[in-house]
Amino acid sequence: MTTTPTLAERKRQLVADELAQAALELLAQKGFDAVTVDEIAAAAGVSKRTFFRYFASKEDVIVRLLAEMGADMRAELAARPPEEPPSVALRHAVSVSVTSCTGHAEQALQVVRLILGTPALHARFLERQAQWREELATELAARTGQPVGLHPRLAAGTALAAFDVILQQWSTGTQDPAELTARAFAAIAPALDAC
Repeated sequence: MTTTPTLAERKRQLVADELAQAALELLAQKGFDAVTVDEIAAAAGVSKRTFFRYFASKEDVIVRLLAEMGADMRAELAARPPEEPPSVALRHAVSVSVTSCTGHAEQALQVVRLILGTPALHARFLERQAQWREELATELAARTGQPVGLHPRLAAGTALAAFDVILQQWSTGTQDPAELTARAFAAIAPALDAC
């Protein structure tokens, strides 16, 4: 049973979303080091103090975005039919994040470039991927009734390695990320479905 958020919770989420959107736009336009928390707060129409009620730093805006991406991937994998081959289920799970990026293509591309091109953000991205790998491996194991062992971890890690390459390829050119996803998963499907 899910509970309906209170008015205060909805207002808090709205402010957090507005702050995150303002931060992502500024960070994507100017670069991570060139943007201050003061600028983010001003763009969102709030005080610096309000910003710090929601985020510990401007880096935390990106960390929140990454946490949402991981949660979306895991939820999509959990929703896939249990009889579906791992390659198909994992492709759909990764596609959720790829599709959300292409929904706001220009800004998303700038954010991807920002993450991949800023060492501190890239490190946080890789740190989150390690967490996602365990979450996806746990979900894969649950789908098959296996323990979280070698194959689920390899499959999840392989899918996330493909995701990383898709983002890197997309960030350096004009290739369609959905097409890159289809090609990447066609290449790794035999390994994902081997067990």
